Amino acid sequence: MTVAFFVLLGSSMVRFVQRHGDEVKSPYVITLALVLAVLYLLGPRRGSLPDLPPGAPVPWPRAPRLAWLAAVVVVWAVLVDVAPSFAWVAVPLFYAVLRTLPPVAAYVLVGLLTVVVIFSQLQLAGRFDQDLVIGPAAVAAFATAIFTHMQRQAARQRALIDDLIRTRRELAASERREGTLAERQRLSMEIHDTLAQGLSSQQMLLQAAERVWDSDTGKARAHVHTAASIAEHNLTEARRFVHDLAPADLSGGLEAGLHAVAARASGDRLTVRVHIDDGGRTPRLPDRVQSALLRIAQGALANVREHAGATDAAVTLTLLDDQVVLDVVDNGAGFDPAALPEGSSGVRGHGVPAIRARVRQLGGTLTLDSAPGEGTVLTAAIPLAPPR
Repeated sequence: MTVAFFVLLGSSMVRFVQRHGDEVKSPYVITLALVLAVLYLLGPRRGSLPDLPPGAPVPWPRAPRLAWLAAVVVVWAVLVDVAPSFAWVAVPLFYAVLRTLPPVAAYVLVGLLTVVVIFSQLQLAGRFDQDLVIGPAAVAAFATAIFTHMQRQAARQRALIDDLIRTRRELAASERREGTLAERQRLSMEIHDTLAQGLSSQQMLLQAAERVWDSDTGKARAHVHTAASIAEHNLTEARRFVHDLAPADLSGGLEAGLHAVAARASGDRLTVRVHIDDGGRTPRLPDRVQSALLRIAQGALANVREHAGATDAAVTLTLLDDQVVLDVVDNGAGFDPAALPEGSSGVRGHGVPAIRARVRQLGGTLTLDSAPGEGTVLTAAIPLAPPR
């Protein structure tokens, strides 16, 4: 619109000078044209304002904006009265009016400017011509329609952008909440599989020591010694929580960690064996997979020790091309898996839901095969990314 304004103003001035350059009013007309150009340049320019969508109102103080528009319109009207050839400069002014005033007032002023243009064209023609009436009116109507359409499009775009920003904020808040809940669940599983199980084992050992303290002092002291060893390991786990929450048993690798977990679970009529079938590839497993496998074995053996009443258990780790499989088998009392609803603690304590959650987080599957009096087989299969 700025370019159009100066093109129309310049062409009108050239036309006037060519036809009326020797008249007395020429300096007066040229001066008015220059004043109009300066006034238009002093107005609020869209290019100097940050990120305004098309059709958006110019954020200029209302009083100076109205004063500027009034000055431009008055100077243009006086100029057209003296030199009607400047009438078509009104087309860019339509947009300045529509951009500055409220809709109703803008439409009225555009209509008045159109009437001025029509009269000036009729004055130049010296006779009545319906084309000189219909033409300016059509141009004004078209310009107003275009501007109104742009305003509506801009309003829809602003509403869409606001919705997108609000949705993005809500999504970010939801992701933060989900992340917090996931971290709480992970911490609860870590605490259950380490500190809580260690404290439970200590309690059982100390209770056993208390029962045989008078009749078998040596066995009682052995129970106390084992409880102290578990307490020392729990202390190591607690310190590791503070550091990075990684399993302390993984410091020597997954195989050594499984043997350490099995050794702690053994004793008091329970023997736990460990078998590794990995072709020497266990160290290549991702850290989070190794950590999950160790915690699954730890939780499963805790269930065996506390609930199964078994005398023998076996932990088998099998590394295949596309997955790693952990089996924990015991010869205990067994149970009915149907009586263990997903997400509840059921008859086997909190461990099974925690194990299931760990396996699910890694995209794996958990299988429980058991029956009353026939022992239990727990199988956790975790997929591995194909080698590149």
